[in-house]
Amino acid sequence: MEQIESRLNDMSIISNDDSKWGWSLTDLYRNALSFYKEKAGKAVQFTYEDNLKLVAFSQQALHGPITSVELPPLGAFDVIGRDRRVAWQNLGTITKTQAMEGFIDLLDRSCAAFKPYVEAIKKDREEKERLSQEQERRRAEQLELERQQEINRKLLDEQKSREELQKRKLQDALNQQTYVQFRAYAEKQYPGNPEQQAVLIRQLQLEHYHQYMQQLHAQISTEQNEKLNCQEASNEVVANSAVNADVSLSPKENSQCDVKEECESEDMDSDGFPPIQAAQMWTKPDIDLFKTEVAAGKGEGIIKVGHGDIVTVRVPTHEGGSCLYWEFATDGYDIGFGVYFEWGKSSSNEVQVQVCDSDDEEEDDDDEVELQQSNDIESGGNGVTNGPPSPVARFRPPISSVVPVYRRECQLEVYVGSHSYPGEGVYLLKFDNSYSLWRSKTLYYRVFYTR
Repeated sequence: MEQIESRLNDMSIISNDDSKWGWSLTDLYRNALSFYKEKAGKAVQFTYEDNLKLVAFSQQALHGPITSVELPPLGAFDVIGRDRRVAWQNLGTITKTQAMEGFIDLLDRSCAAFKPYVEAIKKDREEKERLSQEQERRRAEQLELERQQEINRKLLDEQKSREELQKRKLQDALNQQTYVQFRAYAEKQYPGNPEQQAVLIRQLQLEHYHQYMQQLHAQISTEQNEKLNCQEASNEVVANSAVNADVSLSPKENSQCDVKEECESEDMDSDGFPPIQAAQMWTKPDIDLFKTEVAAGKGEGIIKVGHGDIVTVRVPTHEGGSCLYWEFATDGYDIGFGVYFEWGKSSSNEVQVQVCDSDDEEEDDDDEVELQQSNDIESGGNGVTNGPPSPVARFRPPISSVVPVYRRECQLEVYVGSHSYPGEGVYLLKFDNSYSLWRSKTLYYRVFYTR
């Protein structure tokens, strides 16, 4: 008896071992008892001792200890009954829960078919639960679908009711306008016959309503077509304007151009020259492609702008052109940029590049007009010198500012600009690195004109 109690006390509670069985203790014991009653002596053979213990466990689980039950006396030759009571008595005072655990444990150890039997029942139960949940889900979806259909049906009925109400209101309004005419016409057609007159009036009113609706739909369609045509015409104008703005750029580049600034021009000389129009500047992102094309010779070229230097690219106006375009970018760092226009015929039609440092430009009064004295590339210079001009400057061609000098972040994207010819002269494209004390800049640039 002590061995049996020790065995049961050391057992884990099977109802909590979900990873092994996945059952509650009561359900598992119920299935174990059914298996024993169905299979014992038929498909499964148990030893006599195991049968006695299984019967004792089942009695203990059902009634409790043998001392708490009044049992009838046994016959003199009932050996099996006496052995079963002895086995039951040996269980002592173990609880019903421990008795169920003992029954399951003993059945599992003595019969290899028990565990597969329980697993099969478990799978069947899970499949039934899954099917039940699936049916419940489908039922819920069906109910939701029916509810949504009912809502849509109500909305559709309400819409039809509103449309019918609007139709009746419109018909009533039209009938009030035409009733006198239609009645007079009906009286002439069917004199003395009110019924035929009423039928004819209703037919005329219905026909008039349909004609009115056809005219209304035709008018709406015409207005929509007009709006569409206006939009297409507007888009065509915008596209033509973009193409005319730069005939040398591809449509893709034109679509990426972002106009960033319009610089106000100022006259630098007397009133004898016309005012300078505003220049257009924008950017495009394909900087690597641009540098590759320039490096391959598809453009003016590459210039090394030293620290403290100012590079001036002189571009004469072309007799067959009407607009100048420029593109430039740098490696790694920004650079100052501005555009000026020198009035008068150039002695050469070639593009020239002049390089000087800021000190040379300030001291060289005999070679060219002082343009950079009044330019602050951080705030934008206008290229106009203050005070009286030097003796040499009086004989130099007048110069007008087109784009003030500003620092441009051309290391990030390609800066592009255009300016319509104001007349005959030379464009001065200034690339200013005078503010940099240590860094030189690699400049990629390209200039061209259009007709």
